[in-house]
Amino acid sequence: MAKGTVYIDGNPVAFDGERNLLTVIRKLGVDLPTFCYDEALSIHGACRMCMVEDERGGLMASCSEPPRDGMNIKTNTARLRKYRKTILELLLANHCRDCTTCENSGKCRLQELVKRFGISEVRFPNFAQEPKPDNSSCSVAKDQNKCILCGNCVRMCNDIQSVGAIAFAHRGSKMSISTAFNVPLGESNCVGCGQCAAVCPTGAIVVKNDISKVWQAIYDPKVYVTVQVAPAVRVGLGADLGLKDDVNGIGQIFASLRRLGFDKIFDTSTSADLTIMEESAEFVERYATKPTMPLFTSCCPAWIHFVETKYPEMMPNVSSCKSPMQMFSKLLKDKYNPIAAAEGKKHVHIAVMPCTAKKFEAARGEFVTEGVPDVDYVLTTQELIRMIREAGLDFSKITPEGPDMPFGEYSGGGVIFGNTGGVTEAVLRRVTANKKPTTYNQIAVTGVRGMEGVKEFAIPFGEGELKIAVASGLANAGQLIEKIKAGEAKYDFVEVMACPGGCACGGGQPPASREQKEAREKGLYNADAMCSIRSPELNPIMDQLYGTVLKDGKSHDLLHVHYPAHGKH
Repeated sequence: MAKGTVYIDGNPVAFDGERNLLTVIRKLGVDLPTFCYDEALSIHGACRMCMVEDERGGLMASCSEPPRDGMNIKTNTARLRKYRKTILELLLANHCRDCTTCENSGKCRLQELVKRFGISEVRFPNFAQEPKPDNSSCSVAKDQNKCILCGNCVRMCNDIQSVGAIAFAHRGSKMSISTAFNVPLGESNCVGCGQCAAVCPTGAIVVKNDISKVWQAIYDPKVYVTVQVAPAVRVGLGADLGLKDDVNGIGQIFASLRRLGFDKIFDTSTSADLTIMEESAEFVERYATKPTMPLFTSCCPAWIHFVETKYPEMMPNVSSCKSPMQMFSKLLKDKYNPIAAAEGKKHVHIAVMPCTAKKFEAARGEFVTEGVPDVDYVLTTQELIRMIREAGLDFSKITPEGPDMPFGEYSGGGVIFGNTGGVTEAVLRRVTANKKPTTYNQIAVTGVRGMEGVKEFAIPFGEGELKIAVASGLANAGQLIEKIKAGEAKYDFVEVMACPGGCACGGGQPPASREQKEAREKGLYNADAMCSIRSPELNPIMDQLYGTVLKDGKSHDLLHVHYPAHGKH
């Protein structure tokens, strides 16, 4: 780990193991512009916006230059300013300029830097071709003419997610980001995780927008609209709507949804409790008989799509439980369809999720009943933010409200579903006999918490011990599977979330820094700690459900699913 001092614009700045000069410069409070640099990705050095000048007049890309003791660097000279402005002009010369109607308007890094450097005209003719948006995916939309070839999406898809749905194609001026054989994204091996959109600095890849369809349902007097909100959404709106990232905004979310016009509002944490009841029972049964171990979790649709297409032989190890979204939607449709019909209305159910892959999950044939999806539309956190802003609501000043009954109770175990390791922790709370707060605290420090991509630990269980692994990021999940197949590792329970950091860092959440993601994680654990009910089976709604709609073995028919060998996107 190199140590030393770098002189930046005449100011000494100590460094100690920083990965590059760019990180050291930012410690001084200098925001060097970048497009292709992301702290979670490998260093690419393609955009050249972060160039700096040394004492001899040499130029270097600070993102790929390691800091060395005694370096003397200038970050803001006439030469560098002209250099950066020229790069921006060249990008604009080959870029769609319909900024005001772009999905990413106001959040676009190119737009931000053009404004920052005061570029009011471009000296070069515009060579951008006619837009050819690819809307074939349920989860994300792609527009090549807004791409600046930074490569963030390629490195995310290949290195972090190990999906390989997109890559660089062609050379020179014809270079583009493409799927294999240039097939539409929806026909590729894309799993819909949306992490490519999360790291795209422009509007080249964005979350698929279903806002207009939801507004149409809300405004229709002949439609009865219910909505459920996923646990991670409560910590995903903060930075965009005036709350801190670690603040639990669920009360304001409920109040906002009522003002937007939804008829009934529920928290998916309730059905997360139900998922734990079913998944823990499935685990205990499998653990006793050891037919197919380990048991993999099943609440992440991108993970399901990944394993069924890349490792179909492992599908028998995946829990048969539906995701909390799908469990809840089935119960809500069964309850409110007759109520809506009695009023001469159609029932439409909406799910607000931190996840773009939930849009794909809702469209799967396994979750369609008599030709009607159990979830009619999925909105991401980003889309809900836009609806709140469009309605003119001051989110930070709205008085918090609660969800509707009869599904208004949930446990802290359901809330922490949004964090990587949260499902596992909730399962451990469920299967432990001791329900004291000190027991929950002991579970929390077993190694289940934290943002690491892979967590492995063992805990006592019965007369033996449980060997557990938690993976977030599909490349990490793939590595675990390879170890299991090779006999290098044995686990009893494996939790997988497609998005690094879990649902709190999902592709449908506003993009965030490492510090913001850690704050979201903290916010969910704080919300859990404030819950009077900490373990799912203590939620009285569970007793009500199992004593009524789920009795006589109906739970398996309503709450479980069988996936075919290969899913379609």
